[in-house]
Amino acid sequence: MTTESGADSEAKQPQENKETEKAKSKAAEPASPVQLPAAAGHSTPARKQQDSLDEDQLSHSSSRLSRSPLKGVKKAKIMQCKVTLLDNSDYTIDVEKGARGQMLFDKVCEHLNLLERDYFGITYRDVENQKNWLDPSKELKKQIRTGPWNFAFNVKFYPPDPVQLAEDITRYYLCLQLRDDVVSGRLPCSFATHTVLGSYTVQSELGDYDHEELGSDYLSELRLAPNQTKELEEKVMELHKSYKGMTPGEAEMHFLENAKKLSMYGVDLHHAKDSEGVEIMLGVCSSGLLIYRDRLRINRFAWPKILKISYKRNNFYIKIRPGEFEQFESTIGFKLPNHRAAKRLWKVCVEHHTFFRLVSPEAPPKKFLSLGSKFRYSGRTAGSDPTGQLSDH
Repeated sequence: MTTESGADSEAKQPQENKETEKAKSKAAEPASPVQLPAAAGHSTPARKQQDSLDEDQLSHSSSRLSRSPLKGVKKAKIMQCKVTLLDNSDYTIDVEKGARGQMLFDKVCEHLNLLERDYFGITYRDVENQKNWLDPSKELKKQIRTGPWNFAFNVKFYPPDPVQLAEDITRYYLCLQLRDDVVSGRLPCSFATHTVLGSYTVQSELGDYDHEELGSDYLSELRLAPNQTKELEEKVMELHKSYKGMTPGEAEMHFLENAKKLSMYGVDLHHAKDSEGVEIMLGVCSSGLLIYRDRLRINRFAWPKILKISYKRNNFYIKIRPGEFEQFESTIGFKLPNHRAAKRLWKVCVEHHTFFRLVSPEAPPKKFLSLGSKFRYSGRTAGSDPTGQLSDH
């Protein structure tokens, strides 16, 4: 309700009291025994005069309300979010500061016309410049504490078999992510594999080889490998010439078939130290937890073999199921750079274990996820639908 104060209010009060008394006396009069037809009632001069008076009062009241400021209504603070997409373009959107991560993720997916959304996520950099996955259930302002609201759209769960994906557009975005993984060195591969992957990338983006249209130096403008050489470009061109008639969708499928065979495909790496203080890397992927030393995999713990995962301060622990000739369970500990890194690794393990191991999210077994964190993966899983069209649970 809007209230007024001052001389205007006092001047209007007697007039309003008179009108109120008139209304009361009119209401007390007995009803007329003669009832007019509806059309006649609308054309009565007295009725017209009364309607005109009511309209004037309503108009005058509305104008007073429009001039009166609304009290107690807080205007939502709008923040501008910039999301770097997989093709390196930027998508800018204004959101309320209190909006949750799911809202931003949905807006980006709508912009991309993406239906198979569950393999993807949004990342941001914290104050230590570490990559974190945006939690869809939490407010943005509680995750981005300082600085500009800059994000990136990335593949979060790499499907072990991309053929399971139902949409061509989903495979295309997966290809874009893998191309970046290759060029950045996150997905190392041999010279021969670089040429094969590069040739399918060129066929997908440029179509059939045409010397008159493309010339002989067209590959120098494309980034195909971390250390791109003239020799690599010549090999890629030879293969590109042989792909005449291959559609972009077919080229992307061939690209994925070769990329998924690489040992580091879909592995999320985290710096750590073993119990002896030796520098190692812990890799989380669809099949389990991998241990690397000097870029060589020295151990692998499949998800079914892991009974419990936990963290305390900057320590990360996994409890292993006893082997065929073992009697007792064993616990292996790793030291992470800090508490936040340990929690980040723990959270990624929970999400991957749930997404790839379960048909649908369920309550975790007692003590499987321990030490007080309230986080629980609540999204959809890879096993929800064998066609890749995941269903809500």
